[in-house]
Amino acid sequence: MSFWRNIASLAARKVDAADCTDCPAGRPGEDPAFSTAVTALGAKLASADGRASEDEFAVFSEVFQPDAGSERNVHRLYDLARQTTRGFESYAKRLAKRYRHCPDLLENVLDGLFHIARADGVVSHDELIYLEQVAHLFGMSPLAFRRLKATHLGAGPDDPYEILGVPADAPDNIVRAAWKAALTLAHPDKVHGRGLPQEFIEVAHAKSAAINGAFDTIMRERRELSLAGAA
Repeated sequence: MSFWRNIASLAARKVDAADCTDCPAGRPGEDPAFSTAVTALGAKLASADGRASEDEFAVFSEVFQPDAGSERNVHRLYDLARQTTRGFESYAKRLAKRYRHCPDLLENVLDGLFHIARADGVVSHDELIYLEQVAHLFGMSPLAFRRLKATHLGAGPDDPYEILGVPADAPDNIVRAAWKAALTLAHPDKVHGRGLPQEFIEVAHAKSAAINGAFDTIMRERRELSLAGAA
């Protein structure tokens, strides 16, 4: 099964069919504009760090598998598109407009782009900026992109969402519930009640402070994002 049909089936499993009734060309697998835009985005990502390579095209071919009959044309378009990152915005906007009712499909595309960025073992700063810009043009929130980035690249041990064990785009009420649950488990009074030594109580204090700090950081960042979005 080619990628175009595979990604369409992935989207169909995740998105209610009623949500995709406005897609102008029907299923993405039969939409030439979809395949052209995705090929161009993948190729331009490969040149984002100034080191476009055949390894990246090999990964592109594995993730975004073209039909055998169109492979030569896809490779030709890829070679042309990867010569510069210029113009990627128009392709991203085109996909966002045509598939605005299928956000999971657009996230699938971004998943594939992350795989291409990792082809040489390192996701460069320029590649990350490119991916973030594409996500923004797709209409993805900064928190959703942060969650996707953590999925592909991992989150640091001091990441506040990692500390609370919630995805970066979890609703406020889920974040708050996770904070309260973690704080209850780590509270020094619980450790003291178990009759554990003072060293354990000191660790519990430190852990509770980290949990509170993570929650405060998340709430502050979300307020700042809300204010920035309203400006």
